Amino acid sequence: MPLNRKIKSLIFAFCCVAVFGALVVFAGERQQQKNCEKVNIAIENEYNNYFISEKEVSELLTKDGAEKIAGLNRSEINLKNLEMRIKAHKFVKDAQVSRDLKGNLKVSIKQNRPIARLIHENSDNDVYIDDEGNILPLSERFTARVIPITKSVQSPALNNAFFQDSVGQAYLSLLQFIDHDAFWKAQLAQMHIEADGKVTFQPQVGDQKIEFGMPEDIERKFKKLMIVYKQVLPQMGWARYKRVNIEFNDQIICE
Repeated sequence: MPLNRKIKSLIFAFCCVAVFGALVVFAGERQQQKNCEKVNIAIENEYNNYFISEKEVSELLTKDGAEKIAGLNRSEINLKNLEMRIKAHKFVKDAQVSRDLKGNLKVSIKQNRPIARLIHENSDNDVYIDDEGNILPLSERFTARVIPITKSVQSPALNNAFFQDSVGQAYLSLLQFIDHDAFWKAQLAQMHIEADGKVTFQPQVGDQKIEFGMPEDIERKFKKLMIVYKQVLPQMGWARYKRVNIEFNDQIICE
């Protein structure tokens, strides 16, 4: 009797597996038969960047309308190819293209995020620097509110290679620090890199030239600069000093 019960249990389990497998196959076949009726596009704008629009994404997907997607069968849509088209856009950091249960396309886009703008004097070839040190062109759609950077003619070229080596990484860390600090991001109007590599800032409020020095001990130097803003300038007057130096250890020089 126990043996018959065990056999019946095995038969029941086998039937359940078979039915489940048949349902999976049937669902898969139904999915393959579904056509794409619409494309849902989601662009991440966490930092209020608007470098690419849904219209532009749609144009990339359809090659400016030459290759329609709506109405195509699942088997006719190459998701990886569509992803590559979108990722080729200069302001797209990442893109994911997938299907939902209805067979429609879901497009999720993450944009590149500039943290500084490199100003080329006597030239219209300004560029952005993103949070990974990559160089991005300017956009006709949107102007990012980031700190502008000028540099001495003798300073190294600020390009992709520069921000990826050990020297350039220090300047990138300085820009990242400013970008993540709401106060300094609002207060610092411009950054300049001297011929010897030292950094100076021009503030939004006041005419002081802030001599930062080399891009090192970043947090310590900004803590000293905060002392100037909270304790020195309010008492002595915002127009009293033309030069503030926070370069040296345990020193704040105001002249």
